[in-house]
Amino acid sequence: MALDIARIRNVGFVGHGGVGKTSLVEALLFAAGAVTRLGRVDDGTTTTDFDPDEIKRKISLNIALAYCDYKNHRINLVDMPGYGDFIAEARAGLRVVEGAVVVVDAVAGVQVQTERVWKFATEYDLPRAVVINRLDRERADFFRTLESLTKRLKGRLVPLQIPIGAEQAFTGVVDLVRMKNVPAELAGQAKEYREKLIEAAAETDDELLNKYLEEGSIDEAEMVRALRAGIAQGKIMPVLCASASRNIGGQDLLDLIVESFPSPLDRGDVDGTDQKTGQGARRAPDPKAPAAALVFKTLSDPHVGKLSLFRVYSGTIGADSPLLNASRGLRERMGHIAWMQGKSQKSVEALGPGELGVVAKLKETLTGDTLSDDTQPFVLPRINFPEPSMSFAIQPKARGDEDKISSALRKMVEEDPTLHYHFDPETKQLLVSGVGQMHVEVAVERMKRKYNVDVNLLAPRVPYKETVKGRAEVQGK
Repeated sequence: MALDIARIRNVGFVGHGGVGKTSLVEALLFAAGAVTRLGRVDDGTTTTDFDPDEIKRKISLNIALAYCDYKNHRINLVDMPGYGDFIAEARAGLRVVEGAVVVVDAVAGVQVQTERVWKFATEYDLPRAVVINRLDRERADFFRTLESLTKRLKGRLVPLQIPIGAEQAFTGVVDLVRMKNVPAELAGQAKEYREKLIEAAAETDDELLNKYLEEGSIDEAEMVRALRAGIAQGKIMPVLCASASRNIGGQDLLDLIVESFPSPLDRGDVDGTDQKTGQGARRAPDPKAPAAALVFKTLSDPHVGKLSLFRVYSGTIGADSPLLNASRGLRERMGHIAWMQGKSQKSVEALGPGELGVVAKLKETLTGDTLSDDTQPFVLPRINFPEPSMSFAIQPKARGDEDKISSALRKMVEEDPTLHYHFDPETKQLLVSGVGQMHVEVAVERMKRKYNVDVNLLAPRVPYKETVKGRAEVQGK
């Protein structure tokens, strides 16, 4: 049975590489009781970093899904890579959520990929919250990081909390909304930041702003309502404190997601194209409407085969449903469908609007394709991925592996739209192209592990050419 759409929260976790996004997702799962032990990236035991390459490198390389049930709400957590070579995954992941949590390191502050994912979230018009993570680290400074945020990111960034203690002495947070857990030594600072919070809340509504200007304050209930509305509309970007490794801050973030982030119902209809008329059209997040879903990630499992992660936008998609791949004009039949908890799957009979799921063994469907009701074909806008910027020639270490290389690359390109390959007829080399060097190196390691094809990476040859540049006269003797 499909979930109540008003009680679904789809949230993407983005930020620069190494800031603790995966650890924060793990802390939320633990706080909500979805997992019984707090996994660690260094130990390779987190729910969403399960790929052997991720465990080896201790970084996220792929979009991963997890979910938890908290206060009668289903929260779908989409964990995304933050390193530049894999940042395209964040563009795909943010496409299918209603809110973003931007994680920032308390030592480094805003970094290059922080700004890039912030722009992605702005492009999709997503409400977002900022979590200043790893506040227990040496040289961590909440207020310096907050200054970095306000200088380099666009939007009204307002702390809902300030930390109690610093670095190794970080033990908790002051709740500025309800003025809870306020140590005597932080009373003055807490009052100062609460005034800024009240002002930001008042500015989200003209009537409330007039009351604030006339009376000098608003009551707590009015402030809470204004904050929730302002966050859902993207007028306010709340800033929270956390140390995911110490399990500090997780429950407060869960409360914020449930209370202030929009549901798929709140975000309303989705735009697309009616294939029968070729005109723009909209689909409502209604379980009884014609089905429309977007495949936002493809995984290849040597044992199960191709796995397609998808988001339902309208209608209800059941196991064994006949659907049309409207992007390619081909028919598909849904098989086993499930929710994903990292690498684990929980089978379900049907998924409704706003739900994220996985289906195995679709024959023709790739990342970015729309699955639609075949009687009312509808195409959602495709996900825009960056073009590759670095190429290497690849050569098999064993003779006779040329065909195996082509087969492996074909499957890998299905998984990763930013990975390209082609044969250069002039240099007689097979070239593989990616976003960066690490991207290509990871692809080569994956080729060996998954498909038992071992290759060498070489610099591409440059085809030099000669041509006549001008006329000349000579006299032979």
